[in-house]
Amino acid sequence: MIQLLHVTRRYPRGGMSLNDVTLTIETGELVFLTGPSGAGKSTLLRMLVREESPSEGRVLAWGRNLADMSERDVLRYRRDVGFVFQDFKLLPESSVLENLTFVLRALGVRSAQRRLRAFEALQRVRLQHRMHALPRELSGGEQQRVAIARALNDSPRLLLADEPTGSLDPDLAAATMELLRSVNARGTTVVVASHDRELIRAMRQRTVVLEEGRVVSDGAPPPSSRTGAA
Repeated sequence: MIQLLHVTRRYPRGGMSLNDVTLTIETGELVFLTGPSGAGKSTLLRMLVREESPSEGRVLAWGRNLADMSERDVLRYRRDVGFVFQDFKLLPESSVLENLTFVLRALGVRSAQRRLRAFEALQRVRLQHRMHALPRELSGGEQQRVAIARALNDSPRLLLADEPTGSLDPDLAAATMELLRSVNARGTTVVVASHDRELIRAMRQRTVVLEEGRVVSDGAPPPSSRTGAA
């Protein structure tokens, strides 16, 4: 279970990205975060991976307060968290397989296991046949699937995705969302930040709407923009 309890994030030079956010995400859920740019979606994800800490309030993961963790504990915790970036962040001169084994090496996985686990992750996203390709030789959708495979390298309990379909066309975006749904079906808790209301509605999952750092809605997907809703 993931919990944010009265979380506020202020910055030294002024401004606030989260304002008294209380939120519970149950183990095994698939949850969308949506809202306008600057609403606090990315900040919330960074809180969950312990890249940022709250100015007030607590962020708990499976009963542990992230702010109380030592640096060693944070590294262990992050082994249970996968992160998918909007711009993929693949190493441009490394093959698909090397992009995955690089992360496993950083996680301390023994060399004998790195290639096998990377290959298994590529199988899950059906890209094992492209394991020797460079990122520039892949389509946008393939690069996103590699990024998801990399996030799944260590079989995380929690997968975070920040605008994972922002640079994809509608068909590839829908395919990426279905891939995330399949990951969730295996038991991984998945939290996706996205501004694409139509795609979120199509997924029919719990949706948390943020505005100016506050939770303004939590439950059903947002209304279709075609109906005249804001």
